[in-house]
Amino acid sequence: MEIKLLHQPDNAIAHVTLDAGEEIIAQAGAMVAMSGNINASTTLRKGKGGGIMGGLKRMLAGESLFLSVFRAPLPNSEIWFAPKLMGDLLLYEMWGDEFVVQASSYLASGPNVDIDLGWQGFKSFFSGESIFWLSISGQGPLLVTSFGAIYEVDVDGEYVVDTGHIVAFEKSLSFTVGKANPSWIGAFLGGEGLVCRFRGKGKLYCQTHNPGAFGSLVGSQLPPR
Repeated sequence: MEIKLLHQPDNAIAHVTLDAGEEIIAQAGAMVAMSGNINASTTLRKGKGGGIMGGLKRMLAGESLFLSVFRAPLPNSEIWFAPKLMGDLLLYEMWGDEFVVQASSYLASGPNVDIDLGWQGFKSFFSGESIFWLSISGQGPLLVTSFGAIYEVDVDGEYVVDTGHIVAFEKSLSFTVGKANPSWIGAFLGGEGLVCRFRGKGKLYCQTHNPGAFGSLVGSQLPPR
């Protein structure tokens, strides 16, 4: 399997080339185009994060109940995936360690990558984000989406990020949710709201735009129904 990311960071799209017998799993609706010989099917997956319970847990995290499976019967079969929002893609190689992905950021992965529901505690709920995040494990390629460009941070100690700008992070990092300003009045007037304070050593991936803030801005300009 070969995956190339094109047109980054504003309008990223993934070009996947499959050998005969290879397959890739994707979020429902992620496929843009593909070779006519590729077999597409719908699955709830088996194993960790699979079955009807796995599908229902993915729905709690903002993902779809079903996943799409694309299998190539011939070599050099190609398929294209793109995010729903204008933004970037991250190709992350899983090697058995756990990777935490923000809700709705999962796009596609190899067949040996497991997708499960990760409980981040009520601290995530109070941050204004999803109380459930996706816990990714296994081995193989993983495609993650963002709103805007993705940038990587090598955390070694402490790092602070606005809650709406987090895409994913390695499980070696822990986090707490708090105010950007020590004073509630200062936090309110500064417009920063709540932030995540990451601690430890590992990689953190952030997005340049905040989907929630963008939705609120656009929504306020729409005429009443």
